[in-house]
Amino acid sequence: MNAPTDLQKFLAAQEKKSLLRFLTCGSVDDGKSTLIGRLLYDTKLLFEDTLASLEKDSKKFGTDGDNIDFALLVDGLEAEREQGITIDVAYRFFATDKRKFIVADTPGHEQYTRNMATGASNSDLAVILIDARKGVLTQTRRHAYIASLLGIRHIVLAVNKIDLMDYSQEVFDAIVSDFHQFSARLNFASQVAIPISARFGVNVIEKSKVTPWYTGPALLSHLEVVDVDTALADTAFRLPVQWVNRPDLDFRGFSGTIAGGRIKPGAAVAVAKSGRTSKVTRIVTMDGDLEEAVAGDAVTLTLADEVDISRGDVLSDPGARPTVSDQFAAHLLWMADEELLPGRQYLLKLGTATVPAQVSALKHKIDVNTLDSHAAKTLALNEVGYANFSLAQPLAFDAYRDNRDTGGFILIDRFTNATVGAGMIDFSLMRATNVHWQALDVNKDARAALKGQRPVVLWFTGLSGSGKSTIANLVEKALAAEGKHTYLLDGDNVRHGLNRDLGFTDADRVENIRRVGEAARLFVDAGLIVLTAFISPFRSERRMARELVGEGEFLEVFVDTPIEICMRRDPKGLYEKAKAGKIKNFTGIDSPYEAPERADITLKTVESSPEDQAQGIVKYLRDKGYLG
Repeated sequence: MNAPTDLQKFLAAQEKKSLLRFLTCGSVDDGKSTLIGRLLYDTKLLFEDTLASLEKDSKKFGTDGDNIDFALLVDGLEAEREQGITIDVAYRFFATDKRKFIVADTPGHEQYTRNMATGASNSDLAVILIDARKGVLTQTRRHAYIASLLGIRHIVLAVNKIDLMDYSQEVFDAIVSDFHQFSARLNFASQVAIPISARFGVNVIEKSKVTPWYTGPALLSHLEVVDVDTALADTAFRLPVQWVNRPDLDFRGFSGTIAGGRIKPGAAVAVAKSGRTSKVTRIVTMDGDLEEAVAGDAVTLTLADEVDISRGDVLSDPGARPTVSDQFAAHLLWMADEELLPGRQYLLKLGTATVPAQVSALKHKIDVNTLDSHAAKTLALNEVGYANFSLAQPLAFDAYRDNRDTGGFILIDRFTNATVGAGMIDFSLMRATNVHWQALDVNKDARAALKGQRPVVLWFTGLSGSGKSTIANLVEKALAAEGKHTYLLDGDNVRHGLNRDLGFTDADRVENIRRVGEAARLFVDAGLIVLTAFISPFRSERRMARELVGEGEFLEVFVDTPIEICMRRDPKGLYEKAKAGKIKNFTGIDSPYEAPERADITLKTVESSPEDQAQGIVKYLRDKGYLG
């Protein structure tokens, strides 16, 4: 057998080194990119062509005269180089004799907090930089809080640009004291403060003589030895199923990346949601079968039994199954310019499962400066809150503190597919296990048959003054004359009782429609033809109301009247008051109306009378078989 080559020895040695994932964060222009560039440069991990390019770019884009601008090693985007800021998460790899590192350089600007959260979600340690001239800022506190929220337990407080403060110990001590007063409530396992100058390499790679009063380690020395072992391999087994692998009739495996624990052939596993159990027969990979797989391994498991498993299911240790519930409490970091609206339906992606979900109650939001809780009805960009979530179906999950992969989720806007929030599950509200649908002998079909009709919701939507209530009232009168069983939910009427506690903010409008949708669903279950007359300005809530009932049980009726006509009619004088500033959040004036894109029925009210429009709807119902 041939002796191993130098390259093979080197690769073998690299495999044995531990890996530390860390991020740099803090306020803008605190020197994060410069610090990473200095680490890469001083650890001699740059190729000659990279160095040559860096020297060239430093002359063109640099901010340090004729010297090398180390930040340019990381600021790869053209926009970043021109502005001298980082607007994306940049990942870099480097290694020393003792350890391998993956570092995430995250943006400092407040509007890019979502990028910082992305970097933090995959990191074990955070290096929070503070400009010695500025001290602890709001963004410093925000990043420290988010790091804590996202499960980071080890912090390095790097007080940068200490050279610009004459290497003052007093300045350093004051900043450290200020930060520790804030961070005492964040439950970090370790906090190490280091005075540095990334520009000149002071206390970055090795201790510097210019800070003789500092007795702690250099930054790199600390990063090489800090113990951040999360021991995911020693937690309960979790495998979120990414896909069911069926290349032929003779093979059926369940593929995914192990999110916790370890597994061997012969081990028992359970499907978290159903509780069905089986045994692992093989652990299949591209490189052949394994005798054992651990957290982080991408594998395909085959089982001894035919078990109903699909994408989104979680395979787990039968003796330590995750919680299964359709409601839970969680921290939420809001990442969208458009505010969070409790009651609005979003898509919630947890592991490999994606389900419709909504914030059922926003308990409070957090002041990042004081960590105090404040009552809130909504969350704005970069705000953090604590909320109850309601899901369309139960999911399997763990608390985020126990497992990031099975306890962390994102919220997705149903129309734009943009990620609007990131959440960390705290605990289950256990609704799926202690509240069940009660089986009833008399069901919806039986109630509708007694009435000789098919239940349906006629959802009239349009601007104030468009004629919704008028036409809906005429339709109900016509149906009643034919002996049909109906109920009309009018926008003004429900605000005298069911929704009397709601105002007209966007958040209240969403809750208003959610409640009406639930009421309409109950009337449909009673076998009635339900008519609703609401502005219901948002497509998302109208879609939510549609999805509460069965296929063919919801007809969106768009009362399409130009706003000029509505303002001319103005039966209640609301437009005049809104234009005068006496009414806030009035649809069409200072609050938007999102017209239906594909309404089931569209009424052009300027083309015919309300009576004709009403008769047209009754004919539509008769033709479609709703009237028996």
